[in-house]
Amino acid sequence: MTRVFTSAVINAPIAQVWMKIRDFNAMPDWHPIVADSHIENDEPSDKVGCIRNFNLKEGGNIRERLLTLSDSDYLFSYSILEAPMPVKNYVATLQLQPITDGDLTYAQWTATFDCDSQEEEGMIELIGNGVFQTGFNGLNQIFSK
Repeated sequence: MTRVFTSAVINAPIAQVWMKIRDFNAMPDWHPIVADSHIENDEPSDKVGCIRNFNLKEGGNIRERLLTLSDSDYLFSYSILEAPMPVKNYVATLQLQPITDGDLTYAQWTATFDCDSQEEEGMIELIGNGVFQTGFNGLNQIFSK
């Protein structure tokens, strides 16, 4: 099993960052690579088990199921149901923690998945930098305004 870990400091208080990312359907509002998104079957976007269906700006469709959502722990986890990436058994968690010195937010995004060994290095780079770090950069851009 392959593991990806990416972390960042977001230049905003944890409550503000959580309100921006908590909605499982809100990725187009903060993640630069996401074009549009909807929750299937008109379910609430904070219902564990709901399915997020979104398109990437450069093409490709991804479907993910919300596995966990915790307001007290500032985290959500999800699994990929369908994606153009060659991964299986993909589960990711995005969690926030307060940084009390400066009222900032520590964010960490992790994923575990299976893939062919020849694909592993490319998937670690794509997910760690292309998805996770790009998302953190998008959040910092929003909160620097």
